[in-house]
Amino acid sequence: MKTIINTVLIILISLSGLNCSPQKREIFKPKQVYQSANLIVTQITANTFQHTSFKKTNDFGNVPCNGLVITSQNEAIVFDTPTNDLASKELIKWIEEALDMRVNAVVPTHFHDDSLGGLKAFEEKNIASYAYTKTIELAQKNNYTVPKNSFNDSVVLKVGKEKTIVKFFGEGHTIDNVVGFFPSEGVLFGGCLLKELDASKGYLGDANVKDWSSTVEKIKKAYPKIKVVVPGHGEHGDHSLLDYTIQLFKAD
Repeated sequence: MKTIINTVLIILISLSGLNCSPQKREIFKPKQVYQSANLIVTQITANTFQHTSFKKTNDFGNVPCNGLVITSQNEAIVFDTPTNDLASKELIKWIEEALDMRVNAVVPTHFHDDSLGGLKAFEEKNIASYAYTKTIELAQKNNYTVPKNSFNDSVVLKVGKEKTIVKFFGEGHTIDNVVGFFPSEGVLFGGCLLKELDASKGYLGDANVKDWSSTVEKIKKAYPKIKVVVPGHGEHGDHSLLDYTIQLFKAD
């Protein structure tokens, strides 16, 4: 009798474990949640959204440019503005109306206009802007809209009950490129410092090609639990984007 009871208990425990396991293993499937002529928004995790706008270039055509929106409770932080004020206004409106959230801050990750080209639209809404000290210097030098708040090396910004870390690891795409990490979901916004898989080296006019690989290696070491990586251009992916970027510039 004891043997039968023990066997039944084992079966019940096993079934209970099976019922729980699919829920733990469930993987979020990215989905496009907004699209217009100027802006595309794709939800990539439960609380992060990749925004994509477009920049016309002579060398690379009409280039899709990515940024990231991270959210918690009723607050949001934006990494990299869309490429112009029109698309930036559209993104802010979408966050406020579709998500019913307030934008706490915007963080351009470097001084190029695919990173801060729509900053004026955020300033008009009195949204706080943060940037690395060198980004502010270079924005001033190039007569771009200048972020209001500077930081040396790194800054931690609160969003709802969570936080995000913005940090300069070294030179690469530019001398001022920083990355943003959202620890609660393991999402890294690499901006133009990181390349999508199979991408070319892209624009190198302001780059430090020599240090590029070692800079990305530092990021990989600092954030071993990265789950999702969003590059400045192209498809998001996982930590393999770091490995690809390291190898792409290794020979140089």
